[in-house]
Amino acid sequence: MNSASIALLRHMPIFGGLNSQALETIVNAASEKRLTKGEFLFREGDPADSLFVLKTGQVAVQKSHGGDCVTLGELGLGDCIGEMALIDFQPRSASVVALEDCCAIEIDSQSLRVLLTDDLMQYTLIMMNMGREVSRRLRAADERILV
Repeated sequence: MNSASIALLRHMPIFGGLNSQALETIVNAASEKRLTKGEFLFREGDPADSLFVLKTGQVAVQKSHGGDCVTLGELGLGDCIGEMALIDFQPRSASVVALEDCCAIEIDSQSLRVLLTDDLMQYTLIMMNMGREVSRRLRAADERILV
């Protein structure tokens, strides 16, 4: 991957405050996943060990409820998907399906563990940022429930 991927990550809350070396380490260890319209990035209940950042395209986040499929939201360029997996190591809590052809950067837990070894402060910062992002999303979900 290239400097465009680093620039994309640099402007995301989860990667905010990370230095250039840490971002380069993450991007160098990451991979890209391409999806065609209708293809699933992952399904609810799948084992989880990575997060994704959308480089192109748009996806829908879906959850099964009472036998129905409910769309929780749509995500696009620069959005982060699946960060809970790197915090709780639980199966995927929802499905993500491509609404159009997409490309995503996949960052797995092994890639982040390189930071744990190489730069504990940068690893700590990214984990704190993930916690903040999950908390932000939880607060937003709380507000939607009450409407």
